[in-house]
Amino acid sequence: QVQPVESGGGLVQAGGSLRLSCTASGRTFSNYAMGWFRQAPGKEREFVISISRSGDNTDYADSVKGRFTISRDNAKNTVSLLMNSLKPEDTAVYYCAARRGVLPTRVEYEYDYWGQGTQVTVSS
Repeated sequence: QVQPVESGGGLVQAGGSLRLSCTASGRTFSNYAMGWFRQAPGKEREFVISISRSGDNTDYADSVKGRFTISRDNAKNTVSLLMNSLKPEDTAVYYCAARRGVLPTRVEYEYDYWGQGTQVTVSS
């Protein structure tokens, strides 16, 4: 079992960058694929980006491709999300999620553990 905890959210101007971190407690972090989802006000939560448990495979939503990068450090039980060229439409609460298994998925209910979320606000 792991418990993800997000950090690094905040307010940034359009075109700026922000790095989110997700640290997961537990000794079996490397057994979990990890994903980031986001939920904007009045909208459903949506998939953003994910990484396999080894870090060899990643998947990106079209809306963030070329701007966001995901990485993980299994020795530190951490997954990072680097967000560049931020846009006002990236404003949302960002959630980190863990899924048992090798490969990640874009499907919310296939993730087993969720963090509480961190707010990212991009001003125009």
